[in-house]
Amino acid sequence: MSLSSDSLTAFISPKGAELQSLRDRDGVDYLWGGEPIWPKHSPLLFPIVGRLANDRYDYRGKSYAMPKHGFARDSLFEIVDAAPQSARFSLRSDAGTRAAFPFDFLLEVEFTLSGRGLAIRHGVTNLGAEDMHFSIGAHPAFRWPLGDAAKEQSRLHFERHEPAPVRRLVGGLLGRMKDSPVEGRTLSLREELFADDAIIFDALTSRSLVYSCGSGRSVGIAWEGFQHLGLWSKPGADFLCIEPWRGYDSPIDFAGEFDQKPGIAHARPGETLDFTLSIQLG
Repeated sequence: MSLSSDSLTAFISPKGAELQSLRDRDGVDYLWGGEPIWPKHSPLLFPIVGRLANDRYDYRGKSYAMPKHGFARDSLFEIVDAAPQSARFSLRSDAGTRAAFPFDFLLEVEFTLSGRGLAIRHGVTNLGAEDMHFSIGAHPAFRWPLGDAAKEQSRLHFERHEPAPVRRLVGGLLGRMKDSPVEGRTLSLREELFADDAIIFDALTSRSLVYSCGSGRSVGIAWEGFQHLGLWSKPGADFLCIEPWRGYDSPIDFAGEFDQKPGIAHARPGETLDFTLSIQLG
């Protein structure tokens, strides 16, 4: 499905409600094209973010299998509303989802173009009679670099200072802490940062940042509801994933039940929790 305004064109696939293209009026696509080295664009992570130990979790005496990043990114969403500059998609629990995630839910993803910006609202509603526990994350992959600049000219400029240590993965799980690579509010990007997989900010203070590459192009990213951030690139690939999350991979020493997992969100019966991501092309 395509959305268009005077300044932007976006394409969203009903599979995973995935944003697959975001072009300006000159036809420049700011999103990664989904080449074979990583055939995604902007997958939606739900009802977990990252990986669980042995890809399983326990809840109320039962064990459930759950793949990395959950099942939403591979699920077919219903198109609920469609207009030239906006669209809303939904995924509702069924027998298949309950086999892996024993909660009744409605997941809505709404896209709205305005000027040179795209707002994405993720609404998670608990349709059950008991508290629901989940994680959710955005995973947009932007071209790196933007334009003709060298990768090493690229920077992330955070809203606030980010001095807290970051987390790195060990065997796919949240492991050791390392000093923050952010100097003040600026992270100078280079491929070596991702030699050990993603950089995870689990004590994030910023709620926005600007990605710039010295080419005259930039992307402003802001989020609400999300509390954590992942940064990731695949060595040798020309993309940078800037990923606001609520939740993250299981800590390597975590042995509790799912509702006790660090970073998890909790929705009361009938409650809707909103998580928004705004992308502004500079």
